[in-house]
Amino acid sequence: MSGLGIPADYGARRGLSLQVEATELVPVGKNTEGRDVELAPRAAGAWVRMRDQAAREGLVLVAHSGFRSIARQEELIRAKLGKGQSIDSILQVMAAPGYSEHHSGNALDIGVPDAPPLTEDFDGTEAFSWLKSHALSFGFRLSYPRDNPHGIVYEPWHWFYTG
Repeated sequence: MSGLGIPADYGARRGLSLQVEATELVPVGKNTEGRDVELAPRAAGAWVRMRDQAAREGLVLVAHSGFRSIARQEELIRAKLGKGQSIDSILQVMAAPGYSEHHSGNALDIGVPDAPPLTEDFDGTEAFSWLKSHALSFGFRLSYPRDNPHGIVYEPWHWFYTG
Protein backbone atom coordinates (compact mmCIF):
# COMPACT_ATOMS: atom_id res chain seq x y z
CA MET A 1 0.00 0.00 0.00
CA SER A 2 1.41 3.30 -1.17
CA GLY A 3 5.00 2.23 -0.51
CA LEU A 4 4.36 1.71 3.20
CA GLY A 5 5.33 -1.95 3.14
CA ILE A 6 1.85 -3.19 4.01
CA PRO A 7 1.24 -6.69 2.60
CA ALA A 8 -1.35 -6.95 -0.18
CA ASP A 9 -3.30 -9.55 1.82
CA TYR A 10 -3.34 -7.39 4.99
CA GLY A 11 -7.14 -7.09 5.23
CA ALA A 12 -7.82 -10.76 4.66
CA ARG A 13 -5.08 -11.88 7.02
CA ARG A 14 -6.23 -9.54 9.78
CA GLY A 15 -9.96 -10.05 9.25
CA LEU A 16 -10.45 -6.34 8.62
CA SER A 17 -12.77 -4.81 6.04
CA LEU A 18 -12.11 -1.77 3.91
CA GLN A 19 -13.87 1.26 5.37
CA VAL A 20 -15.65 3.79 3.21
CA GLU A 21 -14.49 7.28 4.04
CA ALA A 22 -17.28 9.44 5.48
CA THR A 23 -18.43 12.33 3.32
CA GLU A 24 -20.81 13.95 5.80
CA LEU A 25 -19.49 14.85 9.25
CA VAL A 26 -20.89 16.60 12.30
CA PRO A 27 -18.77 18.34 14.93
CA VAL A 28 -19.21 16.87 18.43
CA GLY A 29 -16.90 19.21 20.34
CA LYS A 30 -13.21 19.68 20.96
CA ASN A 31 -10.87 17.11 22.45
CA THR A 32 -8.57 17.83 25.39
CA GLU A 33 -5.97 19.25 22.97
CA GLY A 34 -8.48 21.72 21.52
CA ARG A 35 -8.91 19.91 18.19
CA ASP A 36 -12.35 19.47 16.66
CA VAL A 37 -13.77 15.95 16.78
CA GLU A 38 -16.18 15.00 13.99
CA LEU A 39 -18.37 11.95 13.45
CA ALA A 40 -20.87 10.74 10.87
CA PRO A 41 -24.32 12.15 11.70
CA ARG A 42 -25.91 9.03 13.24
CA ALA A 43 -22.78 8.22 15.27
CA ALA A 44 -22.63 11.86 16.41
CA GLY A 45 -26.21 11.77 17.67
CA ALA A 46 -25.62 8.48 19.49
CA TRP A 47 -22.38 9.80 21.04
CA VAL A 48 -24.09 12.94 22.32
CA ARG A 49 -26.92 10.90 23.84
CA MET A 50 -24.45 8.47 25.45
CA ARG A 51 -22.15 11.24 26.73
CA ASP A 52 -25.12 13.14 28.16
CA GLN A 53 -26.52 10.03 29.88
CA ALA A 54 -23.13 9.34 31.45
CA ALA A 55 -23.03 12.95 32.66
CA ARG A 56 -26.46 12.58 34.25
CA GLU A 57 -25.00 9.61 36.12
CA GLY A 58 -21.99 11.65 37.27
CA LEU A 59 -19.40 10.55 34.70
CA VAL A 60 -17.60 12.79 32.23
CA LEU A 61 -16.72 11.13 28.94
CA VAL A 62 -14.37 12.89 26.50
CA ALA A 63 -14.10 12.26 22.76
CA HIS A 64 -10.38 12.22 21.95
CA SER A 65 -10.75 11.48 18.25
CA GLY A 66 -13.37 10.60 15.69
CA PHE A 67 -13.14 10.79 11.91
CA ARG A 68 -9.68 10.38 10.39
CA SER A 69 -9.13 10.42 6.63
CA ILE A 70 -7.26 7.73 4.76
CA ALA A 71 -4.66 10.34 3.83
CA ARG A 72 -4.18 11.27 7.49
CA GLN A 73 -3.77 7.59 8.40
CA GLU A 74 -1.00 7.36 5.79
CA GLU A 75 0.67 10.48 7.24
CA LEU A 76 0.63 8.99 10.74
CA ILE A 77 2.16 5.73 9.52
CA ARG A 78 4.81 7.52 7.46
CA ALA A 79 5.76 9.59 10.53
CA LYS A 80 6.17 6.42 12.62
CA LEU A 81 8.23 4.80 9.86
CA GLY A 82 10.35 7.95 9.74
CA LYS A 83 11.09 7.51 13.45
CA GLY A 84 12.42 4.03 12.76
CA GLN A 85 9.40 1.95 13.77
CA SER A 86 8.75 -1.17 11.72
CA ILE A 87 5.54 -1.54 9.75
CA ASP A 88 4.76 -4.71 11.73
CA SER A 89 4.94 -2.87 15.06
CA ILE A 90 2.90 0.06 13.70
CA LEU A 91 0.14 -2.27 12.49
CA GLN A 92 -0.21 -3.64 16.00
CA VAL A 93 -1.33 -0.23 17.26
CA MET A 94 -3.23 1.10 14.26
CA ALA A 95 -4.99 -0.22 11.19
CA ALA A 96 -3.59 0.24 7.71
CA PRO A 97 -4.92 3.11 5.60
CA GLY A 98 -8.32 2.14 4.26
CA TYR A 99 -9.00 -0.28 7.11
CA SER A 100 -9.33 2.08 10.07
CA GLU A 101 -12.83 2.35 11.49
CA HIS A 102 -12.06 6.05 11.99
CA HIS A 103 -12.37 6.56 8.20
CA SER A 104 -16.08 5.75 8.41
CA GLY A 105 -16.81 8.53 10.90
CA ASN A 106 -18.35 5.90 13.19
CA ALA A 107 -15.33 5.23 15.42
CA LEU A 108 -14.64 7.16 18.56
CA ASP A 109 -11.71 7.16 20.96
CA ILE A 110 -13.15 7.88 24.42
CA GLY A 111 -11.45 8.90 27.63
CA VAL A 112 -11.87 10.91 30.79
CA PRO A 113 -10.74 14.51 31.35
CA ASP A 114 -7.88 14.11 33.82
CA ALA A 115 -6.21 10.94 32.54
CA PRO A 116 -3.75 10.35 29.70
CA PRO A 117 -5.65 9.49 26.51
CA LEU A 118 -5.42 6.26 24.58
CA THR A 119 -3.82 4.08 27.24
CA GLU A 120 -4.79 0.65 28.48
CA ASP A 121 -5.20 2.20 31.95
CA PHE A 122 -8.57 3.51 30.74
CA ASP A 123 -10.00 0.04 31.38
CA GLY A 124 -9.54 0.59 35.12
CA THR A 125 -11.77 3.66 35.17
CA GLU A 126 -15.38 3.95 36.26
CA ALA A 127 -16.06 5.40 32.80
CA PHE A 128 -14.89 2.20 31.08
CA SER A 129 -17.04 0.08 33.41
CA TRP A 130 -19.99 2.31 32.54
CA LEU A 131 -19.28 1.95 28.80
CA LYS A 132 -19.10 -1.84 29.06
CA SER A 133 -22.54 -1.82 30.67
CA HIS A 134 -24.23 0.88 28.58
CA ALA A 135 -22.49 1.55 25.24
CA LEU A 136 -24.29 -1.20 23.36
CA SER A 137 -27.66 0.34 24.21
CA PHE A 138 -26.45 3.46 22.34
CA GLY A 139 -25.17 1.40 19.40
CA PHE A 140 -21.46 1.33 20.27
CA ARG A 141 -19.24 -1.75 20.61
CA LEU A 142 -15.65 -2.18 21.74
CA SER A 143 -13.63 -2.85 18.58
CA TYR A 144 -10.37 -4.24 19.91
CA PRO A 145 -10.83 -6.28 23.09
CA ARG A 146 -7.99 -8.29 24.57
CA ASP A 147 -6.70 -11.01 22.26
CA ASN A 148 -8.79 -9.79 19.33
CA PRO A 149 -8.34 -11.63 16.00
CA HIS A 150 -7.15 -8.50 14.16
CA GLY A 151 -3.63 -8.37 15.63
CA ILE A 152 -4.27 -4.93 17.09
CA VAL A 153 -3.40 -4.28 20.73
CA TYR A 154 -6.15 -4.05 23.34
CA GLU A 155 -7.80 -0.64 22.95
CA PRO A 156 -10.35 -0.06 25.72
CA TRP A 157 -10.83 3.51 24.45
CA HIS A 158 -11.85 2.61 20.87
CA TRP A 159 -15.60 2.24 20.30
CA PHE A 160 -17.46 1.78 17.00
CA TYR A 161 -21.01 2.85 16.27
CA THR A 162 -22.99 0.04 14.64
CA GLY A 163 -26.45 1.53 15.08
